[in-house]
Amino acid sequence: MLRIAVPNKGSLSGPAGEMLHEAGYQQRREAKELRIVDPENEVEFFYLRPRDIAIYVSSGKLDIGITGRDLLIDSAADAEEILPLGFARSTFRFATKPGTAEALDDLAGKTVATSYEGIVAKYLADQGVDASVVHLDGAVETAIELGVAEVIADVVETGTSLRNAGLEVFGDPIMKSEAVVIRRTGAETTGDAEPKVQQFLRRLQGVLVARTYVMMDYDCRVEQLEKAVALTPGLESPTVSPLHNEGWVAVRAMVPSKEAQRIMDDLYEIGARAILTTAIHACRL
Repeated sequence: MLRIAVPNKGSLSGPAGEMLHEAGYQQRREAKELRIVDPENEVEFFYLRPRDIAIYVSSGKLDIGITGRDLLIDSAADAEEILPLGFARSTFRFATKPGTAEALDDLAGKTVATSYEGIVAKYLADQGVDASVVHLDGAVETAIELGVAEVIADVVETGTSLRNAGLEVFGDPIMKSEAVVIRRTGAETTGDAEPKVQQFLRRLQGVLVARTYVMMDYDCRVEQLEKAVALTPGLESPTVSPLHNEGWVAVRAMVPSKEAQRIMDDLYEIGARAILTTAIHACRL
């Protein structure tokens, strides 16, 4: 039975559960459940603190897990990312009071406060910057005001909270994070485990594609088919079928959902009619 770690709380928990549900896996009904078994899919889910998941996976006690790229790197665990999941995106930046620092080299000799000591210490070392790093659990914006550090490193989304604290970001992003599937580095599973890991990944990839694409159907005249196909090439090639009315064909193709309205307009302009889009709930490519 495949053993999978899932975040039990925080910004990763809800979206991870939704994606697993869309992929056909049974999920917990109550937040207090720490373990459930999905016998139909031969999977056992363990609901753990997001920060601990990389540690459990690296130990080999669990086959794979879902966590944040930031948490994986910060943990320094012997685990690796095998599939990005596209949710819980975040960007890590340095910030300080105006006039304190403008470039990475300005951090030399300064103290940086962060909740992600592993990420920041590694980044500074890789860049050859000699700065001290102090670990704080949350609310790092106050570290500068209280004199604990001259600079902070934290997740930046809109930057509103930093501006409210009188701080501004500087330098390049430290890293960009999102939810990812991880496994122990160099893991070589035997027996039934590896096929189940690959099946799990295919299911999640199917969800990602289903969320990104819609199915588009339309009718067009044969003489306009090449122009229409150029607008809707599909993933490999569109399906084209003759209609009862001579000189007309029906076309079906997957198109990016964010471009669907523009494509429908363009198809209409070249004479296509009966243009429909349908949501995709699952797929295998």
